[in-house]
Amino acid sequence: MSDPLVQVEDLTVRIPTFLAGRPAWVHASTEVSTTLSPGRVRALVGESGCGKSILGSTLMGMLPPGTTTSGSVRIAGEELLDASESRWRQIRGRMCGLVVQSAVTSLTPTRTTGSQLLETVEALAGSSGPVDLCARVGLPVEALACYPHELSGGMAQRAAVAFALAGDPQVVIADEPTASLDPELTDHVLGLLRSCADAGAAVLVITHDLRSLERTGVADDLSVMYAGRIVEQGPAGRVLSAPEGEYTRALLGALPEHGMVPIPGSPPSLTDLDPSVTFADRLRSIA
Repeated sequence: MSDPLVQVEDLTVRIPTFLAGRPAWVHASTEVSTTLSPGRVRALVGESGCGKSILGSTLMGMLPPGTTTSGSVRIAGEELLDASESRWRQIRGRMCGLVVQSAVTSLTPTRTTGSQLLETVEALAGSSGPVDLCARVGLPVEALACYPHELSGGMAQRAAVAFALAGDPQVVIADEPTASLDPELTDHVLGLLRSCADAGAAVLVITHDLRSLERTGVADDLSVMYAGRIVEQGPAGRVLSAPEGEYTRALLGALPEHGMVPIPGSPPSLTDLDPSVTFADRLRSIA
């Protein structure tokens, strides 16, 4: 196995907010440690609102103003947790590419997809032009002449992957890349991300769709998050087939293939959350 390209150690993220008119903190991430390695896909799963997307935002240098952080985030050996915005502008798109949930809402509606993709390639000095990127992600070249609203859901998500690859990134981060897609399109998009890893990239897939991960086998490694903490991680096959944690077992048990047993209670709010809260506390609260 290759040495990790991304190393996250004890990452703690607190985001300022207001609760009932008073200042408060969102405990978005607490002592998170994980790695991303070239040629491998790591999936990060958990219920909505558990803090999954914050890891992706941190790796892209896109945390909200006023956020406090501690721990370490190293990409290609460089410590970046406290990097300047000018340094992050050099990294975004070049070292780290982001696959957004929908190219339709992230692109300028009055310009064609092709003109925006060409502009992105030129800005990032990418090695592949729009036509080559289309071929790589299975997007019909005719889509380059379309405006974003003219793209189907599947075409839009292929375009999102193409934009993420425009700068030849070594790290690809996909935040809920298959939201609202049918199973066939979901499998195709996950297959594209698998291809990115097979070409040498380190890939992070942030998703709540355990069913698709299990069906496609796209992930090499799997991390499970609850209330801002990673509560289990390891080889994806092992975690999915023989989970060690009670929360992971509950997530899998909620799938139709495993009995569709509802997870008791509700996920805790991350605002002013007691950092010591666990899934066991949730179960005790409804007992």
